[in-house]
Amino acid sequence: MVVLNKIYTKTGDDGETALGNGARVAKHSMRVTAYGTVDELNSIVGLARLQADDDVDASLSRIQNDLFDLGADLCRPDMEKDSEAEYTPLRIVASQVKRLESEIDAMNAKLEPLRSFILPGGAPLSAYLHQCRTVARRAERLTVELATMESVNPDAVKYLNRLSDWFFVAARVANDDGKADVLWVPGATR
Repeated sequence: MVVLNKIYTKTGDDGETALGNGARVAKHSMRVTAYGTVDELNSIVGLARLQADDDVDASLSRIQNDLFDLGADLCRPDMEKDSEAEYTPLRIVASQVKRLESEIDAMNAKLEPLRSFILPGGAPLSAYLHQCRTVARRAERLTVELATMESVNPDAVKYLNRLSDWFFVAARVANDDGKADVLWVPGATR
């Protein structure tokens, strides 16, 4: 259980922060950058929810919860020491990835195949979902980079990869099931 009775602690005034295992690292460390970007994504999902109907809002609510799970996963290094932890560390699991895949397949089933790249835009919800997609891709790149330096849960990387795909397909659905997608016209402004 989380209890926050004091918001500022002054423990980060020297440019360091605590990870989930208590270790102190620089606030600019790759691990903090990765889970900080996941937090940024979660904020943008909150903006997208302001435009969503009940069904999409429910999906985005689940995703926001998953993103907190993902942040908890990424802020806890040393996966090989999970069994020694005082409590079982929270990790992204394969079923969370599978749920995204099922939702992508269901949304994509009603869309016409793409014949052009899509420009972000159209309906307000679609524009926000495209922003979510691009920040999810950045979070994925940073997490993959972190994985070259330290241990990272492979399901965390898979989750971010599927999540950006989820946002892409959901953005098309938000654009009248793709009928209002803004299509790229190569060389149109030459």
